[in-house]
Amino acid sequence: MNAVIYARVSSLGNRQDTTRQVEDLSNYAAYQNLQISKVFEEHISGAKRNTERPILLQAIDYCKQNNVSILLVSELSRLGRNAFEVLATVKDLIDSGINLYLQKEQLTLLDSEGKPTLFAPIMIATLSTCAQLERENIKFRLNSGRKLYIERGGKLGRKVGTVKTIEQKKEQYKDVISYLKRGYSVRTIAKLTNKGTSTVQRIKKDFNL
Repeated sequence: MNAVIYARVSSLGNRQDTTRQVEDLSNYAAYQNLQISKVFEEHISGAKRNTERPILLQAIDYCKQNNVSILLVSELSRLGRNAFEVLATVKDLIDSGINLYLQKEQLTLLDSEGKPTLFAPIMIATLSTCAQLERENIKFRLNSGRKLYIERGGKLGRKVGTVKTIEQKKEQYKDVISYLKRGYSVRTIAKLTNKGTSTVQRIKKDFNL
């Protein structure tokens, strides 16, 4: 049985990577005798709408076009933090006959006969709602903190002098620039230089490469 791994982290820089998710899901696949067809990795906030997350859409589309049996994800929140969008994604997978494995929740969407398990829809609805509520709580606390900071005379935004000049960027990202000039893909460069894909894309745009 073939499988696809989808891994996502929220950080757009180098603070997080998908290595642990991919390794853990690969170990699960080996234990279950699943053949990994492809791995999709995305660096984007879970707050983004699913229509704004191209790698997730590619992963699901790949599963449909290549008759992939199961999509492996580290936890439900990797599919998004909006309850309605997560449920829409889950329904899309069910309608396409694609199983879903959530490692953290230890939950699969379909049973051995390819039918939705009894408690999966209820569990997913509950978990996705809780994830959305937690995100809203975090947003409220952050906004409240910012408001209090400003009321006490604080100023938001970058400090003067923290924006890098073109020459500084050229020196700091000379390895990225070199690979871009040689025609390497953004994803390949990100792996070679241990930088986020968004960083590589930004340098590509800044230097018109």
